[in-house]
Amino acid sequence: MKIAFLTTDNREQLADYENPTPHFGTAPAALLDGFAMLPDKIEVHVISCTRRPMTSPEKLAENVWFHQPVVPHLGWGRTAFAGCGLATRRLIQQLKPDLIHAQGTERDCGVSMMMAPRLPKLLTIHGHMARIAEILQSKPLSYYWLVKHLEALAVRRADGVVAITRYTQERLRDKARQTWVLPNAVDAAFFDVNATGKGDVVLCVASLSPWKRQIELIRAFDMIPDDKRPRLVLLGVGAESGYGEEVMRLVKDRPWCEHPGAVDREGLKSWLRKTGLLILPSTEDNCPMVVLEAMAAGVPVAASQIGGIPDLIEHGVTGQMFDPQSIESIRDALLRRIEDSAEAATMAETAKRKAMERFHPKVIAAEHLRIYQQVLAKSQG
Repeated sequence: MKIAFLTTDNREQLADYENPTPHFGTAPAALLDGFAMLPDKIEVHVISCTRRPMTSPEKLAENVWFHQPVVPHLGWGRTAFAGCGLATRRLIQQLKPDLIHAQGTERDCGVSMMMAPRLPKLLTIHGHMARIAEILQSKPLSYYWLVKHLEALAVRRADGVVAITRYTQERLRDKARQTWVLPNAVDAAFFDVNATGKGDVVLCVASLSPWKRQIELIRAFDMIPDDKRPRLVLLGVGAESGYGEEVMRLVKDRPWCEHPGAVDREGLKSWLRKTGLLILPSTEDNCPMVVLEAMAAGVPVAASQIGGIPDLIEHGVTGQMFDPQSIESIRDALLRRIEDSAEAATMAETAKRKAMERFHPKVIAAEHLRIYQQVLAKSQG
């Protein structure tokens, strides 16, 4: 089976053109690692467009090839990624894969899938652009307004959508031709972290934005007695935004709170090793990777009962959920985890075991193969 796998090389997004190593989002990277564990079952051709030529390996694994079409600046957002779509189409015509699988609609991948030759096409939705545009009240012709409409077109043009949670599936039920619920894979290295879950740090990993609710989280910490309050560490980008500036003002006034900024995957593993609890008070989330990574590492998790999170956490068994709209609910979840460390440790241990069964790259890759086979069988029948 030969697959064209459309995803974003983050070197392009970060203008890191001198880096010789392709760098993908955590979920697509983990899935590719899973495919590499199945060399006798699948041949994968990763396609990632770039504005400038970069040094890149021909292969990422024994059965995973890497291709990087160079697309002039005009072929990107200003033309709704049409240049990326044309370049990807030409390359797919040369490769002749059995199936095309696009990862996400945030940038060019969805458009490239739509413009590809007549082959079976799958789309994975990671972040809901329509929902984010709604939260941000995006104005016509703004970036999120554009990608919201491109997402809707891509969903309709795909032969099926891989929904990483039932939340995604429900939102697309009347729009997609067919859907499958399959969570993201977790980088296998996180299973080796073996965190103790006994640190005095509560970690929140998310971009500083209104729907991630760091301000409300800080207010919940304000309500915890001084002798019980742990250290709160906020990891994520966005300090230069209006919301981020307000978060930083609150951080500055609280000696128990800090914002070290964003970290890479190794940095996140280091923080997880010394973390007693991961907390995520979002009002919009589909399949937050940090929840899966914390579960794999053995860190207790408390998160919002919204979006796709209930698909990832079984309340009271593998983690704890709360109402993110209620600061009191956030506070109560924190206090319970602080005051009952034995229960938290038991949940973390159970979560790690279930994460191995559900989210390991080889497991998720094998499930993708089954979906691919279904789509191909249908197209040939």
